[in-house]
Amino acid sequence: MDLHLLDEDGSLRTVELGAAAAFAPPSGPLRSRTVYAAVHVIPRPASDTAPGAPADLDWEATLAFRRSMWRRGLGVADAMDTAQRGMGLDPAATRELITRTAGAAREALADPAIAPLFPAGAEVRDLVVAGVSTDQRPEAELSLDAIVDAYREQLAATEATGAGAVLMASRHLVRAARSAADYESVYRRVLDAATAPVVLHWLGTAFDPQLEGYFGSTDTAEASATLLRIIGEDPSRVRGVKMSLLDDAAEVAVREQLPEGVRMLTGDDFHFSHLIVGEDGADGGAQREGTFSHALLGAFAATAPAASAAVQALDRGDRAEARRILDDSEELARHVFSAPTFHYKTGVAFLSWLNGHQQAFSMVGGMHAARSLPHLSRTVELAAATGNLEDPPLAAARWHALLSLHGFAVPADDGAAR
Repeated sequence: MDLHLLDEDGSLRTVELGAAAAFAPPSGPLRSRTVYAAVHVIPRPASDTAPGAPADLDWEATLAFRRSMWRRGLGVADAMDTAQRGMGLDPAATRELITRTAGAAREALADPAIAPLFPAGAEVRDLVVAGVSTDQRPEAELSLDAIVDAYREQLAATEATGAGAVLMASRHLVRAARSAADYESVYRRVLDAATAPVVLHWLGTAFDPQLEGYFGSTDTAEASATLLRIIGEDPSRVRGVKMSLLDDAAEVAVREQLPEGVRMLTGDDFHFSHLIVGEDGADGGAQREGTFSHALLGAFAATAPAASAAVQALDRGDRAEARRILDDSEELARHVFSAPTFHYKTGVAFLSWLNGHQQAFSMVGGMHAARSLPHLSRTVELAAATGNLEDPPLAAARWHALLSLHGFAVPADDGAAR
């Protein structure tokens, strides 16, 4: 069938739409990499999505989307920036989201269709990790003691659900800290309160400009040294570190210095392919930790079948196939995450709608309007070309309906939107 696309000059062009990629779900646990998809939230179609309105979520669709990740053997990273943390998801909705997703993970562990896709003895925190920050406090400025208290409050609430914790970068902390030592002190006190190892998240300014100078310096090497000191003080309290700087060299430099038992989870949506596949093993032998990254990626929420297939290829020892699949997904991700990068969430929600995971193309806070039609057109084109449309006829019908809604004359013989 034909796929009609919209270029920047407002003209339409047509390409041929191929069949869906044959990405089979796994038959057992993914072994060679730990992978989390950072997922979005889905509002009720009839909800108030005006900027500033409280998030009113479609819980059935939101949780079904998370189950679709688990059915591919992927973990879920929830209540993070992909879920519009700091861009529309209010504290009450955040708390409810973590509780509901952890409950769904517990149910998944008893589901005979999902449980075999995770290791024997898997716990809720193996299926879901959730963001812990200080954003329940409405004040713009907090003392360091108040920041520690806010982190600890969210940490305790998250751990009580059974979910693993991801210590997110705090806007409060970047405003209050006066030195690297302040970061080390705050993180030490928060980590002391954790009952299980946590993931540390370093979010770069492309995703949140307010975090400039995080870990005490705008120099990446100096900030990395602070991060490594925080981890090195007690590595047993740190499960991994997610770096979202879109700087692959910086990630590799930190990865090579991580203590044993602490994993690098790439958050680099521009360079994840080579980071995940990693370097050749010594003398042709098996790869070792420190030569590749695991993953916690928003891009994988949009490309879950491909992500799962790539790790399955790595499990078979077929690094070339894994690289081919991930290179294709990375091409799509580079567009979805193009500047302004913090609007990538619109692309994740758009692809979720195209792939039939939600009834309407809508987002909390009206953020579905953050990308232009030509940008979305290129998203459709790349998703089709890279095998990331799960149901191409449905995707085409929905896209053509959106074009028609905006006054573009799309031939009527391509089927009605579903």
